[in-house]
Amino acid sequence: MIVSTKGRYALRVMVGLAGHSGEEYIPLKEIAEEEGISQKYLESIMGILSKAGFVDAVHGKGGGYRLNRSPKEYTIGSILKLTEGSLAPVSCTTQGASACSRSSCCQTLPMWERLDRMINDFFEGITLEDLLHESVAE
Repeated sequence: MIVSTKGRYALRVMVGLAGHSGEEYIPLKEIAEEEGISQKYLESIMGILSKAGFVDAVHGKGGGYRLNRSPKEYTIGSILKLTEGSLAPVSCTTQGASACSRSSCCQTLPMWERLDRMINDFFEGITLEDLLHESVAE
C-alpha cells in the first residue's frame, strides 16, 4: 500500500486545520502557503473534504475552511479512505471486490485479510487530535 500525495496532503491539511481554533475560517491561500501545497491541487483536495462533510467551507471575503467537528472525532483511517478509496494491501481484500477464482484454496488469503484488518485498525485508532499532540510534544 502506498498512500498518494492526495492522501498525505489531506492529512497535513486536516492536522493544520485542527491546530487552528475551530471558530475561524482559514483561507485556501493561507493553507497552501502553510503546507507548501499548490493552491490548484489543494482546491481539489478541499473539494473532496468539503463534499464529504469533513470541513465547512465559506466562499468570498472572510471565507475559507475549518473543521466542523472536534479533532478527536476524525480518524486518520476515515480521511485516508476518503482520499485513497481503499487501504487494502491487495485487490482481493478491497471492499466489494469480486471473489478471486482461487479464494477457496488460496493459502495466502488469510494472511492478506489479517494485514488488511491490521492496517484498518491502525489508522482507525489514530485521530487528528492524536497527531496534533504528537507534533506539539516534539
